[in-house]
Amino acid sequence: MNKKKIYGYCRVSTRKQSIERQIANIKAQFPEAEIVKEIGTGTKNTAEIRPVWNKLKEKIRQELSSGEEILLIFDSVSRMSRNAEEGIADYMELYESGAELIFLTESYVNTSVYRNALRNQVDMTNSSVDLILQGINAYLKEIAAEQIRIAFQQADKEVHDLHQRTSEGMRSSGAAEKIRKSRTGRKFVTKKSIQAKLKILENAFPFNAHGLSDKDCIKLAGCSPNSYYRYKAELKEQYQSGLTINEIKRTLKN
Repeated sequence: MNKKKIYGYCRVSTRKQSIERQIANIKAQFPEAEIVKEIGTGTKNTAEIRPVWNKLKEKIRQELSSGEEILLIFDSVSRMSRNAEEGIADYMELYESGAELIFLTESYVNTSVYRNALRNQVDMTNSSVDLILQGINAYLKEIAAEQIRIAFQQADKEVHDLHQRTSEGMRSSGAAEKIRKSRTGRKFVTKKSIQAKLKILENAFPFNAHGLSDKDCIKLAGCSPNSYYRYKAELKEQYQSGLTINEIKRTLKN
């Protein structure tokens, strides 16, 4: 049997942030882990645009298909993804592919816990009672999955709250007005990108508190996933700098 491969994925959004704490936390419990680092380079490389993460996922897929055992460590779920929907999708894909995921801060959503919850389902009886038991088992599975969703959604909310506090601080200090003025007159390259951004502003969270999922917004905007996340990151930058939705729309249309 092949020796289990252990990866530790560490990510920070900008070069101003330190990644060393994440590395130290992982190495303290898994000294043999191969550390994979991703450091953002600015607004064009947000949590949604992560080439290192995408490359690591592809590598893990290939290794799993070759019979390797994979253990993937994160300091927290927010390091795997700050977007709840993407985080859940990646979690389930890796879990179903056979990878073992460990989150040091939120160990209750480790794949081993999820797997054990599914194993604790009620056995069938080969009788009419099984119709009820199937419903019970489906419910137990949904409870386990809900814990995973809550963890990623909480990480997503914490980031949104942090950006909100930062935006409020910028408005009170006058920094937002300077950024707003620097944005005035900016022209976007194509009509298609403007239309896509308007769709995103109208339908995506956080611009719309009851917004659609990113997956649905991508279809509605009529652009590629990469373009969608790039446009959304650019709009978030303006939104978090203190501009209102209507002000951003006027900037796009001018």
